Amino acid sequence: MNKAFTKESDGDDEEELALPAMPQGTKNYVTPQGYARLRAELMSLLDDERPKIVEVVSWAAKNGDRSENGDYLYGKKRLREIDRRIRFLTKRLDIAEVVDPSLHHGHDQVFFGATVTYANQKGDERTITIKGIDESDSTQGEVSWIAPIARALLKARVGDEVMLQTPGGVERIEVVEVNYPAPGAA
Repeated sequence: MNKAFTKESDGDDEEELALPAMPQGTKNYVTPQGYARLRAELMSLLDDERPKIVEVVSWAAKNGDRSENGDYLYGKKRLREIDRRIRFLTKRLDIAEVVDPSLHHGHDQVFFGATVTYANQKGDERTITIKGIDESDSTQGEVSWIAPIARALLKARVGDEVMLQTPGGVERIEVVEVNYPAPGAA
């Protein structure tokens, strides 16, 4: 079937929607561990997964009719997904600015990589770690440095009160504790 009649897309739009876009004119801040994880994923795709899929597609292509060959069709689709992810990772790693949070160990001011405990007006405490866009995981209490809470807390010190804009209005939060990993800690 002619590609003009299929619903598949060759663009990068699917992957670009999966992760937040970089704010215009900013750097892609990332911790050394986050950079290593992204690089390891890229190398795994290039060295392991992609060659295996290419081999399967090559084998399936030799089996004749490609229009009803599930191995061929799935393999080509998976190959496009892998190539899209490789392009995405390559772009992100090219603009990555590796920042070691352990350089701030012992400081009481909030910078990238800090683990911050803050309290709201009701006295409820919450702890977050400010990480890069590509490495933050909200289920682990990690937020991206571009998240509203991280933006509000950046450059504040222990004891400072900052205003956080929420959907329910402005909320006042107090920085209770700031921690950084010790130098040399993984």
